[in-house]
Amino acid sequence: MTIREVTPDDIPAILGLVQELATYEREPDATKGTVEGYRRALFPEDGRPVAYAHVAEIDGAVVGLALYYLTFSTWEGVPGMWLEDLYVQPAHRGTGLGKEMLLGLAELCVRNGWTRLEWCVLNWNTPAIDFYHSLGASPMDEWTTYRLDGKALEHAGSLPAAGVISASLDS
Repeated sequence: MTIREVTPDDIPAILGLVQELATYEREPDATKGTVEGYRRALFPEDGRPVAYAHVAEIDGAVVGLALYYLTFSTWEGVPGMWLEDLYVQPAHRGTGLGKEMLLGLAELCVRNGWTRLEWCVLNWNTPAIDFYHSLGASPMDEWTTYRLDGKALEHAGSLPAAGVISASLDS
């Protein structure tokens, strides 16, 4: 069992794991990621990555993924980490692989002085919730996650105030 930083050669395996995760989360047709999109996000030709990942390997096969990006806490005044996805193939669950991946991210946060490691979990995913509780994680029940996407995002982005953001953020 090896946990390591992702390489460009891992991207097809990552896409496979993301598809497995989407199927597990009852959204098998929701994934739209491409090799090129992941390559630009994780290994841009210029600038910093917008996402980072670790993979878990067993006998040379990628069987787990932890994909994250940095956030910033205005209250703490320091970065944090948002864990977008933690996924281990079902055949390798219960082996400690997911725990090692999550604890490795926690260690990365501590080493860098980042004060938060946060993520979302579906309310029905009780195996994951139990796992997170076993590590001492606590739910942020007083917060509700909101999202603009699809047509709602396009509409909001076309409103007059949307044009005031600096073009330097455009990709």
